[in-house]
Parts: sequence; structure tokens; C-alpha cells
Amino acid sequence: MAVEPIDPPGLPKPYGWRQLAVGTGSRVVFLSGQTPRTADGEPVGTGDLAAQTEQVYLNIATGLEAAGATFDDVLRLTMYVVDWSLDKWEAITAGAERAAAKLGADVIRPTTLVGVATLAEPDFLIEIEATAITS
Repeated sequence: MAVEPIDPPGLPKPYGWRQLAVGTGSRVVFLSGQTPRTADGEPVGTGDLAAQTEQVYLNIATGLEAAGATFDDVLRLTMYVVDWSLDKWEAITAGAERAAAKLGADVIRPTTLVGVATLAEPDFLIEIEATAITS
């Protein structure tokens, strides 16, 4: 396995992410921020953060597959969430869990969440970028 997720003693126990991941491999994959659109460019879940989060994770999986990677190879995720507040975490978690069930994958990774005023298009509520490593 190219990535070993670790939640070490001495750091707070995370909820919905990992504290760190150690990667060993020779190919680094940088996936640009994925947005809540289908392959045809159709918007998904306008106004629905859970639905948008689910689509974003599905898009990440598609991008990883194109690079010969899976969520098992993801070192970290960076989430950008419009008008972030803690009450939005439940919707993000619900969307991630639905995507994980569809993908049959563990999508929990070291994650940084950044609250932003807006994203590239006005209907985007979330965008997530990924970094992975493969052999």
C-alpha cells in the first residue's frame, strides 16, 4: 500500500478526516479542484451541499482512476466550502458517506477545510482537490 493513514496519540482524535498520511511511491498525482458537475457539465445538487459533496467525491474517484490511482492512494484532500460554518459539516459528511458507499471506498483522508466567500461558479458550494501517490 502506497499510503499509510495515521492518527497518532498526542494529536486530537479527528472526526471525518485523518491527522496524517505517509506515502511511499514514485508517482505523485495532483488532481485539481473537483466541482459538483457531471461529465457532461450538468450541475448537481443546486443549493444542496450533501448532494454536491457526493458528486465531488465521485468526480475525484474518476480523476484518480484516470491516473491509475484510487482513494487508497490519496495523501490529502483540500476542501473549499462557501460561507463555511460548523453546521455544514453534517451535510459534507452525509455526501462523503454516500459517495463512499457507491464507490466501495474509504474516502476519509488527511483534510484541510478552507472557508471561502465564493468559488468559480455561483452555484458551487464545495470544491475539493486531491494529492495521491502511486508506485
